[in-house]
Amino acid sequence: MNLKNKILPGIAALGLLIAVVVAIQAEQKTPPAQPVAQPAQAPFKSYIGGAGLIEASSNNIHIGTGLAGIVKTVFVKVGQPVKAGAPLFHIDDRELQAALLIKDANVLKAKAAVEEARATLEDARSQYALVSSAGDRRAVSIDDVQKRRNAELLAKARLESARAAVIASDADVKSTRTGIERLTVRAPIDGEVMQVNIRPGEFAQAGVLSTPLVMMGNLDLLYVRVNIDENDAWRFKPQTPAAATMRGNRDLKTMLSFVRVEPYVTPKQSLTGASTERVDTRVLQVLYSFRRDALPAYVGQQMDVFIETPELPTPVVPLAVAREEGK
Repeated sequence: MNLKNKILPGIAALGLLIAVVVAIQAEQKTPPAQPVAQPAQAPFKSYIGGAGLIEASSNNIHIGTGLAGIVKTVFVKVGQPVKAGAPLFHIDDRELQAALLIKDANVLKAKAAVEEARATLEDARSQYALVSSAGDRRAVSIDDVQKRRNAELLAKARLESARAAVIASDADVKSTRTGIERLTVRAPIDGEVMQVNIRPGEFAQAGVLSTPLVMMGNLDLLYVRVNIDENDAWRFKPQTPAAATMRGNRDLKTMLSFVRVEPYVTPKQSLTGASTERVDTRVLQVLYSFRRDALPAYVGQQMDVFIETPELPTPVVPLAVAREEGK
């Protein structure tokens, strides 16, 4: 009994000690977690802040094809500079090449028909000249003269028809050659390839696609498309200084050059790339530019942009109102 009486108070004391330690630890405040990167700071006293998205100075050009088919060859790689007119990719053209052989043969056939019609016309002319130049009209009947005259006119019409057939055949060949040329998609401008989303053997769809087959643009100068909330749009003044800061490192910043204002205020679109994600506000889009070597920036990257604005004057409070508020 003595041993039991000694153990129970010890356990109670230990429990009390544990409770005190837990209570002390619970009262201690957990230090707030430090941000991974410090938020950007505006270099202006009065400013408008907006989210900016980097794009090519030529806009991001989504290259597609007007003729669907199996891709045979891809000529470019991501990051490759290209000149205007340089081939980007080529779609299988064997079907059109086979059709071109048939149409080339049709041209030869049409030209042969012209020569045949010309020979027929010469024969009809000589036959008509033979009867029309007869000295004695009684030697040839009027009906025979009329028939030979009509035969000449008919041969002349057939010659014109054969010549028209040659023109139509040539146009058909040119149309097919144009179709073959269209199967080689070329760069519209000097620029740099930013995306290649097609491979040899894949089917290239025609029309507007959510994912472009090839994306390219001129990256000698980068543009920043800034969304200014419609509530702040009245404060914006073109040609005022603006600065951009890289997200993740506020020490990487540069001054921007004003390019233009998009005059249409558009619904704000989320910068996730999905065309259906929108919120209930509208924004004024302003474009600025900066040199590519000014920052380690890439097309599609977001930036924090600050645009200087004139300081708003302090509102004047009437003396009577001020006295009333002071009471």
